[in-house]
Amino acid sequence: MAYAPFNLTGKVALVTGGNRGIGLGMARAMAEAGADVVIWGTSETHNLAAEGELTRLGVRVLAQKVDVSDEAAVVAAMAEAATAMGRIDTVIANAGIGAGAASFSEMSVEIWRRNMAVNLEGAFFTCREACKHMVARAKAGDPGGSIAVTASLAAVDGAARNEAYAATKGGVIAMMKAIAVEHARYGVRANAILPGWIATDMTARSQESAVFNEKVIGRVPVRRWGEPEDFGGIAVYLASDASRYHTGDSFLIDGGYAIF
Repeated sequence: MAYAPFNLTGKVALVTGGNRGIGLGMARAMAEAGADVVIWGTSETHNLAAEGELTRLGVRVLAQKVDVSDEAAVVAAMAEAATAMGRIDTVIANAGIGAGAASFSEMSVEIWRRNMAVNLEGAFFTCREACKHMVARAKAGDPGGSIAVTASLAAVDGAARNEAYAATKGGVIAMMKAIAVEHARYGVRANAILPGWIATDMTARSQESAVFNEKVIGRVPVRRWGEPEDFGGIAVYLASDASRYHTGDSFLIDGGYAIF
């Protein structure tokens, strides 16, 4: 018999940036564990493809076109999702960009603000609306919920030429700790997930670089790029009752890179 707490049947999970990459890897795993899934993305094409894939797993799926840097869009989409699905038990603020510069001294304010708008403000809007829904549900006698954010190894390990990106990822880790403390009384947990070097669209150029693969990926103890599927387990864990006493933590998933 399978360990029952990992069964997500009856739960609803929302993943921003859930139409590809790490987000889709997490959404797919939660759907396979029985959760109904809501995915947010800015591309209708990717949304439709992901919706079709997830629907074939036999769960309810709602795909919404949402730019998380748009506060009004996030507020409206969260309310629409809660109404359409009946409830939202897990929200993973995964949407993000990785805009850098040739050097920190050449980094423009536009690059800085774009990172902040999507990675930090977008996570703020998403988590705030998730908390609003979960607190209201708790006050109505149905406590519980899980909020997670996709941060990055860059938050704890120097990321040259990516200071804006790193700043946003450090910021969301701090935000999740504060959310965890404030919302534990409602049964709501909040945690951060820190990916290392993962093969996604964001790292496409690095994946094609022989030097990068030798000098950087060669230092990963697991000896390979991470894959979106490597985040399915942590997503299911955080969405499940197995993590009901686990909050305010940061999960570094990097194949051992940070400790080698």
